[in-house]
Amino acid sequence: MYAEYAPPPRIADAIRCLWRSAPEPAERGRAIVPDGCLDLIVGPERVFIAGPDTRAWEPTSAEGGPVTGIRFRPGHAPRVLGVAADELRDQRIDLADLWGREGAGTADRLLADPKLITDLVARRLADTEPDPELDRLLIRLDRGVPRVSAATRDLGWSERQLRRRFTVAVGYGPATYLRVARLQRAIRTAATASDLAGLAVAAGYADQAHLSRDCRELTGQTAADYFTRFRTARN
Repeated sequence: MYAEYAPPPRIADAIRCLWRSAPEPAERGRAIVPDGCLDLIVGPERVFIAGPDTRAWEPTSAEGGPVTGIRFRPGHAPRVLGVAADELRDQRIDLADLWGREGAGTADRLLADPKLITDLVARRLADTEPDPELDRLLIRLDRGVPRVSAATRDLGWSERQLRRRFTVAVGYGPATYLRVARLQRAIRTAATASDLAGLAVAAGYADQAHLSRDCRELTGQTAADYFTRFRTARN
């Protein structure tokens, strides 16, 4: 069982959703594919940060129990966590290891009452400001530009500045994020697509081969295997 909840308005600029999960035994071990986000997760025994991922992640049995999480919008996690997102890439790091003594105390409070996660995030966001130019770039990449340069022409950033600002905030470069965003569009579209070729076009890929290559690299499965469950759900 998995459910998402809209964040309260005071943190909605930085948070995509709050979520709770209590997977059935048969669901545990199902791979979670990259989505460009970081999550702060309160599990049965630990509080940790997940992502951003460049490959599929299969939770362990300890991480697969009843959990509560908060999912940051891409680019906003460093405002709360206090570290560059690329330092957390493909990692699962305990809050105590990230923040030391403060993190250990915070983890104890969250384990006792996971609902405190919203207050924690709101308090740390209050001392920071978002990057509106970065947010604008992320929106363009999410909407499906064919290449990064098509989304950056009017920003006035050098290539070096673009990569540095983006990587620190998001966790990897804009080209990788564009691939992740395109795969997520394919996932959202898959249930209504007639076949893989049609899905590739609908999601903004140049062709089916491009979809197949990205799917294998980001999910660890062939496109035919990965998207079968979406077609099954539609039927």
